[in-house]
Amino acid sequence: MPVSRALRRLLRIRELEEEQSRLALESAMGALSGLEKAVTAAAGRDRQGRRLVSSSAQSGELPDRLAGVEESRLAVQLGKSLEERKDAVELHVEMLREDFLVRRVERRQAEVLIERAEALDAIDAERRGQQALDDWHRSRSLGVDSRTKSIADTQHASGTGLGAGRGNETHPTED
Repeated sequence: MPVSRALRRLLRIRELEEEQSRLALESAMGALSGLEKAVTAAAGRDRQGRRLVSSSAQSGELPDRLAGVEESRLAVQLGKSLEERKDAVELHVEMLREDFLVRRVERRQAEVLIERAEALDAIDAERRGQQALDDWHRSRSLGVDSRTKSIADTQHASGTGLGAGRGNETHPTED
């Protein structure tokens, strides 16, 4: 019995689900990577603001000092909101990763079912082939025995077998 179409369709559905799950995971991981870069950039802006405050303190430039303080404050605020967003995306990535692994297991289970069904089909086909070979061999050996027996019976009944009529033969030259 070949593998059912329904089982093959199930495998195809599982493959598609796994692929969609993988793409969603990759997308979320890309977003997470972007957020990590943004957090790093915000930290860099904070450092620039502090440097501006430090350099303006030495030069006495009040507008630079105020700009540096504001830049640092905004960078810290942005960094906090990005960190919160990053934490949420990390949780989402983890959920997507678990979903992807579940989908992979489901696809693999469908593959195993198909492989087992194909293996059973191969075993059945081999068994049927061996049975046919055994039947052929049995019929051939029975056929040879029955043919030999029927030939011997025919020869015996007609008297034309080997050694039939020995001693009763007449030779035309002896008369």
